[in-house]
Amino acid sequence: MKQAIIDIGSNSMRLTLYEIDGTSFKILFKEKFMAGLAGYVEDNILSAEGIEQAYTGLLNFRKTLESLDIENVAVFATASLRNIKNTEEAITAIKIAAGYSVEIISGESEALLGYAGAMQEVSLTSGAFIDIGGASTEIVSFENGQPLSLASFHVGSLNLYRECVKKIMPGNGSLKRIQKTITNEIDKKNLFTFDRRSPLICVGGTARAVLRIARKLYGLPPSCHSVSKAQFDDICSLLCTGNRTAADIVLKLEPDRIHTIVPGLMIMQHIFRLFKSDEIMVSKYSVREGYLCQKIL
Repeated sequence: MKQAIIDIGSNSMRLTLYEIDGTSFKILFKEKFMAGLAGYVEDNILSAEGIEQAYTGLLNFRKTLESLDIENVAVFATASLRNIKNTEEAITAIKIAAGYSVEIISGESEALLGYAGAMQEVSLTSGAFIDIGGASTEIVSFENGQPLSLASFHVGSLNLYRECVKKIMPGNGSLKRIQKTITNEIDKKNLFTFDRRSPLICVGGTARAVLRIARKLYGLPPSCHSVSKAQFDDICSLLCTGNRTAADIVLKLEPDRIHTIVPGLMIMQHIFRLFKSDEIMVSKYSVREGYLCQKIL
């Protein structure tokens, strides 16, 4: 059986098509639409233009799926639609325009589904998991293969960029504003108790970008999915300078993330330090695979 899953995120919308055999699956192909929905939110309201962006992405995906005769399609949204005041208005307009019903995933569910997805690839019994999105960040600590605690924070790479950065790459003032916002959201709200956890399992666009940059800078093989503490610290120091060298690296390796890579990286670094981790591991599976395993399989 073939199953399509569409994830409406705050920065990008992603379609993944799976081949399912019993309780196992394999990915047939992926497609991405850079909607940047967090950029269309003012006073916690998604604008009409933002809603149009969402259903335009879904209509593009629909054409692909109809050309392949794919009938099994599940669509869900995370912080992109749950953290706005006009959620019902948005999902109703999307349903009318694109023909898809959208399930809204809570922050806690997103954390658990992301963790469940990552564990399909990473065989670890203890550590911590983070998913940095465009408008939220989810954290799970786990022990003996079971989640211990979890939280969802209203801070992400795209909303940090919109709130704190005046240029494309953040300068010193922007870096201070970003760090203050991260600290206020993650440290001062006391939603999560951090203890020493390693490795830190990371998913999301920022994590994938960090891994690709590390592979390029340190000559790591394609089979390598981990970044050491020293390598991660070097990447953070390099990209957070905001100078031409940093911009050139991002433009060559991650041009789609020229504006969000540093805010996302600073979230990752902040959490990495709170957990006192020694290593980052990047999983290719995340919330979509967790959704597939927990809600469909």
